[in-house]
Amino acid sequence: MKPIYFPEPFRIKSVEPLKMLTREEREEKIAKADYNVFYLASKDVYIDLLTDSGTGAMSSDQWAGVMLGDESYAGADCYFKVQEVAKKIFGMPYIQLVHQGRAAEKVLLPILLNGKKYAISNMHFDTTRAHVELAGARAIDCVVPEALDTTAQYDFKGNMDCKRLEKYINELGAENIGVIIMTITNNSAGGQPVSVKNIRETRAIARKYGIKFMIDAARYAENSYFVKQREPEFKNSSIADIIKASFEDADCFTMSSKKDAIVNMGGLIGCRDKELFELVKQRTISFEGFITYGGMSGRDIEALARGLEEGVDENYLRYRIGQMQYLAARLDEGGIPYQSPVGGHAVFIDAKKLLPHIPYYEFPAQALAIELYREAGIRACDIGSYMLGNDPDTGKQLEAEFEFTRLAIPRRVYTQSHLDVIADALINIKERASSIKGYKIVEEPPILRHFTAKLKPIK
Repeated sequence: MKPIYFPEPFRIKSVEPLKMLTREEREEKIAKADYNVFYLASKDVYIDLLTDSGTGAMSSDQWAGVMLGDESYAGADCYFKVQEVAKKIFGMPYIQLVHQGRAAEKVLLPILLNGKKYAISNMHFDTTRAHVELAGARAIDCVVPEALDTTAQYDFKGNMDCKRLEKYINELGAENIGVIIMTITNNSAGGQPVSVKNIRETRAIARKYGIKFMIDAARYAENSYFVKQREPEFKNSSIADIIKASFEDADCFTMSSKKDAIVNMGGLIGCRDKELFELVKQRTISFEGFITYGGMSGRDIEALARGLEEGVDENYLRYRIGQMQYLAARLDEGGIPYQSPVGGHAVFIDAKKLLPHIPYYEFPAQALAIELYREAGIRACDIGSYMLGNDPDTGKQLEAEFEFTRLAIPRRVYTQSHLDVIADALINIKERASSIKGYKIVEEPPILRHFTAKLKPIK
């Protein structure tokens, strides 16, 4: 059966040349990079799937906006534009600019976790978990059990397990929990969507126990598209209305604008409470700069104002999710295991199933990412035990719920032919999967180690 594929709702105006190294050259490059894909030079990568964050292609309208950016230190015209657009989309009265998502976490999470011991999420992403720990608290994941079976066909695998959430609250004490975080889409579970019903149920529990409810909104538009496709209440709703329904139950949100707003740099914090927002503003001045530029240039703010609107266009989202569906269909043909049904921003290969002979402490997802580079110059990344790191209290290697190799597809960048190269490379790797070895870490920092750790293959 021919896969359904939604063609690009745009035409290409400018291209960037790519170069494919020989296999021998790639072997040399990855060894010099200490088997850490973050150390590879981009010029040595043919298809870069390391992240979808800040790697999208901006539109001609966004590039035109770059020339109109007001670079005033305070009160720039583009600041008021982005405020107007963000308030309209999210329905929150207070919006703060920051330079990216982790900056938003750095500003907001210490306020919410002040003196608290825990943050609970459907699943924390790496930087969120890091900022929880840096604030002196511990991060607890509470995703629905259906997410743990990568073959299960479940519409909303990103959902919070609300029964388990309430159990955690009663066991740990509501007074010890600083925030409940809903990540949409749920990145660490495979880019899986969260239903509006689940957002409402989670917010009701947070309200019941007097705990702040925050949304990690990096991929809010993609999540809303899935809601329209899968949640009966919203089948006739616009993407804009679904976003409003999703955020009306939140106290605050953080957002990396580098994803669904299709910009190369930017972030947002949204607040419903003025008192909380005043604290956010003061921390922003300390860490990011004055509140009307928030660590960003005026040209980037102007591009963000336009990208926020482009990112919620339904025709664009249909194409965007269609790319994942096409790649997933090719992988089905080749018998490659992945988190299914496919998510929004990436295809998450189940390295635990593809490389069952490699134990979690030898990092199968990282081993597969390295093999993809060797095979075809494709850069992907580990979303597994290697990324999860060590227990902050015992120092022992943690075992992740998943061993995913994430193929994050940049927005409006790669064509269907590139997706075919990715699928063919994985099919070729599958044929020799039993010969692939694991890795050991020889040098690592205490937090967010996957960015800078050094590894060696296990002989």
